[in-house]
Amino acid sequence: MTRLFSVIFIYLFLQFNSIANERDIRLNQLFNELKVNKSKVAFIIEQEIWALWSTHPTDEKLTAKLEEGSQLVRDQNYLKAKDVFTEVINLDQSWAEAWNKRATVLYMLGEFQKSQEDIDRVLALEERHFGALAGQGLVNIQLKNYEKAIFSYEEARKINPSMKSAEIMITRIKKLIKEHSI
Repeated sequence: MTRLFSVIFIYLFLQFNSIANERDIRLNQLFNELKVNKSKVAFIIEQEIWALWSTHPTDEKLTAKLEEGSQLVRDQNYLKAKDVFTEVINLDQSWAEAWNKRATVLYMLGEFQKSQEDIDRVLALEERHFGALAGQGLVNIQLKNYEKAIFSYEEARKINPSMKSAEIMITRIKKLIKEHSI
């Protein structure tokens, strides 16, 4: 019986690794395509990346829970959404998108430093997370760290060159800096 359990465990472990590797390979392909495609094609690629990020690699229940929290955000029930995202994080601390969703809610609640801490976790887990980098830009604007905000948007734009919001925000931040220096 112990041998059978060992064989089953090894099989499941290999299956999980295979799924994780396929996901990583697909994300790498998408990020490479994102850098060379423009406009509508880039938008489609970006949406596919978001879909992968928002889907837990192995647990459909966590995916559903993340969507529940996202619906709460759309309903502007930020405190409850924060609780749901915290629950997801507690169940899987290695899922970058759970941290990103909570960082967004913390930002909306005005908890900018806590939002930055969650963004740091996102970027440690997925350094190409252009959404988290854009969020970091917003946080730094609130904290009046304008140069850091510009840097965040520039990094996001390197990953996702078609990201129009990064260009818009960089222009606005430079205008803010100019206004504050007068």
